[in-house]
Amino acid sequence: MTTAILGGGLTGITLARLLREQGEDVIVLEKEDSIGGLCRSITESGFTFDAGGSHIVFSRDTEVLEFMRSVLGGNKDDRKRNTKIFYKGSYVKYPFENGLYQLPKEDCFFCINEFIKTIIAIEKGETETPVNFKDWIYHTFGKGIAESYMVPYNEKIWNYPTEKMSLHWVDGRIPRPPVEDVIRSAIGIETEGYTHQSVFAYPVQGGIEALVSAIAAPVMDCIRTGFGVSSVRKQDGRFMISNGETEILADLCISTLPPQVLLPCLEDVPLDVRKACDALKYNSLICVCIGVRGEVPPYSWLYVPQDEIGLFNRVSFPSNYSTEVSPEGCSSILAEITCNEGDRISALSDEEAVGNVVDGLLKMGILSNREDIVYTSVKRQDFAYVVYDLDYQKNVEVVKEFCKESGIDAVGRFAEFEYLNMDGCIRRVMEYSARSP
Repeated sequence: MTTAILGGGLTGITLARLLREQGEDVIVLEKEDSIGGLCRSITESGFTFDAGGSHIVFSRDTEVLEFMRSVLGGNKDDRKRNTKIFYKGSYVKYPFENGLYQLPKEDCFFCINEFIKTIIAIEKGETETPVNFKDWIYHTFGKGIAESYMVPYNEKIWNYPTEKMSLHWVDGRIPRPPVEDVIRSAIGIETEGYTHQSVFAYPVQGGIEALVSAIAAPVMDCIRTGFGVSSVRKQDGRFMISNGETEILADLCISTLPPQVLLPCLEDVPLDVRKACDALKYNSLICVCIGVRGEVPPYSWLYVPQDEIGLFNRVSFPSNYSTEVSPEGCSSILAEITCNEGDRISALSDEEAVGNVVDGLLKMGILSNREDIVYTSVKRQDFAYVVYDLDYQKNVEVVKEFCKESGIDAVGRFAEFEYLNMDGCIRRVMEYSARSP
């Protein structure tokens, strides 16, 4: 029995490996000339960048974490997280509620006072139950933290109004801060948040794509690149998968593709399903890669909530993850900008995107002058983030049900249309491969 896997990103490659280990005959069909998907990396002029945004190896899931670390073998280094939020010209400890003591005194008071007032109001039953993401932020953190950081940052990264976003996804992804930790932070006692990523691993060579390549090593013979799926149809109980020139026959079809890519390949898709698919929202990503002479600040990554600094929401420093991803005497910077097809940001030329980032880095003091820049490039990803709008759950259920009825199994970040990190994708693959035959 042959299983066809549509898409050769992290999910598709991990599926191929685990299913092959179980004795299944698999074939991976990937549109691009190389595997990796959002986990692709590029190496140019001696610099290595992750083309789908900064990725690190960490997880609360010990089984998944051990899998990732074991396949990398000796090609990994461990780093202690040193992450900041750029706020009013200062670098504030991340997460924001753990760095309140570093804020201007009035801002610190605003945040802690509103946090405590909110807790009291909740205990007295004076608050309404949150109905959207913005409500949840105010209800969880109080007006001070919400308005100083949480709302502006989230609206920048999601490129979508927080009051129009669902809140069903936040529990487990955005931890509720312990009251005592917020108070400790406000008076200057060190506290830590997101401890599961306080130490992370990263490939010494090859960028994050090295992880996908290591997973793929035993199954390279079953991966077919340059095969853009254009049609998938059932014939005599089997799947006929075509790229317009060649047909692949398979007994089982697993899609890791976004439904916006998969559904046009299928026959007789009902109007309500097409409408539900069209209504699903997502962000695209512009990655601005910069190589510089000399050193960069000793941070892992930075969050930038202010619009006036630049369009980018996160800045990472790959050369602080590995000594082998930049030439000797040089360092690297990766800035991420979210956008949507057709908006003003997506229309930026590469030159304009680089200019916006460089101007912002100069304002932040990360760059001292433009002459230090020795390399720039821009990489774009059409599908980067799933956006949980208020109609998300209704629409995604319609699409998933149709795929199920079509006999196609959907696995992974965009196939399931869920905001899954790398470890979440691998967990879904493990669960799928453990299913009863």
